[in-house]
Amino acid sequence: PHTPTTTSRVLSECDLYMSSYVNDPDMKSVKENFDRQTSQRFEQYEERINVKRQKCKEQCDRDIQKIIVKDKVEKSLSEKVEKGCLRCGCGLGGVAAGVGIFGALGTYGWKVAATATAIEFATQEGIKAGIQAAIEQIKITVFNSLLNVEWLNFINASNYNSIAGLVEAVKAAVVSTERTSELSSNTMDRVRNALSEAENWFSPAVREGTQTTASTITTVQRTQLVDVTATSTYSYMAIAYSVIAILIIVLVMIIIYLILRYRRKKKMKKKLQ
Repeated sequence: PHTPTTTSRVLSECDLYMSSYVNDPDMKSVKENFDRQTSQRFEQYEERINVKRQKCKEQCDRDIQKIIVKDKVEKSLSEKVEKGCLRCGCGLGGVAAGVGIFGALGTYGWKVAATATAIEFATQEGIKAGIQAAIEQIKITVFNSLLNVEWLNFINASNYNSIAGLVEAVKAAVVSTERTSELSSNTMDRVRNALSEAENWFSPAVREGTQTTASTITTVQRTQLVDVTATSTYSYMAIAYSVIAILIIVLVMIIIYLILRYRRKKKMKKKLQ
């Protein structure tokens, strides 16, 4: 019998396309290791991505929270400043009105009181001058012979402007002089005769005292009223300047309020856009 000396090799279709490593145990092990390592790396990558994603999310949340808090603080601060400016403006407006009204009323009341005081002062000064004028007029008459008489102790505001009052004052002075000093009978006779003719002797003194009183009152009163008017005018001007200054401050406060309000609304509109 014929014995073949060569081995025939026939490649089937399956054998042609089949990998030579399919059934290789080493290759299987390599593939398994590769798949396992690749899976592990993908898992690690996914974990890192998740961690980073979580960190980014937390950071974004913190940033958003900071922005919200900052916006709230800015809004609250802006509103407080606006309300403060508005309240300050309204308050100062009320102060300006109060200063204008009550200041003017107070100044008017002071002027009325000061005018009354000036008139009273002028009257008192006029009476003092009238008394002194009456005394000087009496001294140049026969009554000058009454020595060491303190006429101001006898002639005062109640009797210097009447003949009867001066007669009583001179009689009291005569009695006082007789007690403290010795007068000759001739001097006393002349004094008594003058007292009996009071109309002639005391009319000039009364007239001089009355006229001096009237002129002094007019002069002093005019001077005092000029001072009162000047002071009241200065007070009115000071009040007016104060009111104007307060109104200027109020206007500035209102302008600041409007500017802040406009800027805040513009900023909010920009954020919404």
